[in-house]
Amino acid sequence: MNQSKKSYLLPIFMMILLFGMISFVTNLAAPMGIVLKNQFNVPNSLGMLGNFANFIAYAVMGIPGGILLQKVGYKRTALIAIAVGFVGVGIQYLSGHAGSFGVYLLGAFVAGFSMCLLNIVVNPMLNTLGGGGNKGNQLIQVGGSFNSVMATFTPVFVGILIGEATKANITDVFPIMYIAMGVFALVFFILWATSIPEPHADQLKEPLGKLMSGALKFRHFILGAFAIFVYVGVEVGTPGIANLYMTTPSVEQSQQIMATYSSQPGAVSQDAYETAQRIVAGKDTPGLGIGAGIAGGVVGFYWLLMLVGRLFGAGFGHKISSRSMLSSASFIGLVLVLLAIFWPVKTLISMPTFTVVGGAVKFGLVPVPIKFLFLALVGLCTSIMWGSIFNLAVEGLGKYLAAASGIFMVLVAGGGILPAIQGWVADIANFDMSYWVIIAGLAYLLFYGVIGSKNVNKDIPVV
Repeated sequence: MNQSKKSYLLPIFMMILLFGMISFVTNLAAPMGIVLKNQFNVPNSLGMLGNFANFIAYAVMGIPGGILLQKVGYKRTALIAIAVGFVGVGIQYLSGHAGSFGVYLLGAFVAGFSMCLLNIVVNPMLNTLGGGGNKGNQLIQVGGSFNSVMATFTPVFVGILIGEATKANITDVFPIMYIAMGVFALVFFILWATSIPEPHADQLKEPLGKLMSGALKFRHFILGAFAIFVYVGVEVGTPGIANLYMTTPSVEQSQQIMATYSSQPGAVSQDAYETAQRIVAGKDTPGLGIGAGIAGGVVGFYWLLMLVGRLFGAGFGHKISSRSMLSSASFIGLVLVLLAIFWPVKTLISMPTFTVVGGAVKFGLVPVPIKFLFLALVGLCTSIMWGSIFNLAVEGLGKYLAAASGIFMVLVAGGGILPAIQGWVADIANFDMSYWVIIAGLAYLLFYGVIGSKNVNKDIPVV
């Protein structure tokens, strides 16, 4: 009697959900900068600290996560990651009750541990559950697409929940934290109760330290590892700072807030009043005072374009070299960001986004400065960079490939460090000037695509 093939439909669905949760939790950090900045009266650089805490966890957990995977396997690593993710979001939830900036940062840091571990696990798990080959690859593409959908959804939803940025509070985003914790709990128990095949974790034939040292002998890998650091910073900083730029009150709005506080003290919070005071006094950088719902829609459009770009890369990646793809995307990104920096803020264009009118959420075309359309279009460029950089950086590494992948995971921390630097530049100069950090990053990626990615160490044994 033939034994029927076991169906893994439910755990496949759970893995795809986790693919989305990586994006959901990670992309929660940047719009939360609006909340942190306004609730705790902190500058832009500190407002991006939640994002920094989330990504710096990759630097701490990248290599230990790989070691954990070798010791306990994929399923147990996934369960640990899910449990840690639940705790991380739970701590962020508690920070709303405690009204504590430090507690929120701790939660973001713990959640970052979870996202790092999940990134290590979900790709091979989906591939194995699909049976490998084309079916496994197809499931990974489905997971990646859902990842992009959640990246689009998160800033939009947070923007709608926040409403008026000057009154933002962590308690406003409790619904999104309930969703995250609920999904983590559901996936944990289903995965724990489900018997699934265990992907083979290759046993290292040489010490990990020796393999990492070997990878670092290749110039194109070292430059590529730094390119990953820069790339993730560009990918996160471009929409993250744009969100702060749009939602931070203008000088005129700050003056109105101060006047309202004087005449109707209960209508304006003390935090909003103090922020307005600093902006009027020139101690804080003024923004444009665009509603958080509209700003979230614009940022969501950036992530939606990343989905479009990834689908393009999946469809045509086999016809275009990684070097050409990275070089072209970096150059176009440079042009778009330069246009965003120099284009007058008074020039408007209608973009599809969300507004909140009379408590009702409405979707439609809303006029916003055209510079934010240019920044949103950068999403098309960043969408295809990760794969291109990775392929170029590990070309010819042979036995050092696994160790090189661990180093790459550590350098994902650039997604926290570069946006924090960009926020600091916004504090000491202005938001437009902060985008020169992005220009520098894209210029380096262009250099890597054209020159730095060439393997000049072909004489090193890799078997």
